[in-house]
Amino acid sequence: MPYFEPVILFFLLGIIAGVIRSDLKIPGVLYESLSIFLLLAIGLKGGVELAKYPLLDVALPGVVIVLCGAAIPLLAFPVLHRIGKLSRADAGSIAGHYGSVSVVTFAVGTTYLTRLGTGVEGYMTVFLVFLEFPALMIGVVLARRGASGTKWGPLLHEVFTGKSLVLLLGGMAIGWIAGPSGIAPLDRVFFDLFKGLLAFFLLEMGLVAARRIEDLRRAGPFLVIFAIVTPLFSALLGLLVGKMLGLSLGGTTLLATLYASASYIAAPAAMRIAVPEANPALSIGAALGITFPFNLLIGIPLYHRLAQYLA
Repeated sequence: MPYFEPVILFFLLGIIAGVIRSDLKIPGVLYESLSIFLLLAIGLKGGVELAKYPLLDVALPGVVIVLCGAAIPLLAFPVLHRIGKLSRADAGSIAGHYGSVSVVTFAVGTTYLTRLGTGVEGYMTVFLVFLEFPALMIGVVLARRGASGTKWGPLLHEVFTGKSLVLLLGGMAIGWIAGPSGIAPLDRVFFDLFKGLLAFFLLEMGLVAARRIEDLRRAGPFLVIFAIVTPLFSALLGLLVGKMLGLSLGGTTLLATLYASASYIAAPAAMRIAVPEANPALSIGAALGITFPFNLLIGIPLYHRLAQYLA
């Protein structure tokens, strides 16, 4: 079956190793190096593809996609706060995580579509970058509404100078300036090795996800249900927006995947500064322990199938 390709099986191996409490570990320096490589490679690929399009062709879809994506944390917050009875801080923090996006989920979605031979608009990486910032700001505002003392300066510095944004934007700029011919000598490093190094990274993600299961067990069933239902709703929004904008089958699938994903890298760092009273075990546990595996194993193939139906 198409979705059981090797990179996802590496993730499952990591989960199994974590559940059986194997002594398997990925050295911290290797994990950091892999994350830098993946972010830079995705940015370079997006920049090279972006050079093929007039910027105005990307601007209008970008505005629509960001505005529609901003609805996700706004809708998630009252569900978490009123129905789930979570504190304002925790509800705002989790909403910000789910409004933001996961770079690794995006990478797996791209790999999945490539294996199927389904083309994708090259500028989708631009939306990956643009969807990060608004959701985090909305989550902070929702969490801190009525409170004082929010450290906006350090928060904005953390968001704009964070590793994810710097590497994605930097790689995109390099790829856009260099163009396909300029990047060609680096293809073997950044593009040919991408899938193999992604497999290593997903092995570590599986180990980390297994460690988050206990956090969710303590949180109760509501958060588990939320972590499954929210990506389904968000993906449906992405499918409708992609259809409205006339994106290709691959582009619509990837937009649904972006909307359905939840951040567990940039968002925790931002919320740690802006909403220190929020419990990170809840947000990271839901995003990484449930939503990330759900999207990899079930979500991405499902979003592709629904996109085919809409097309």
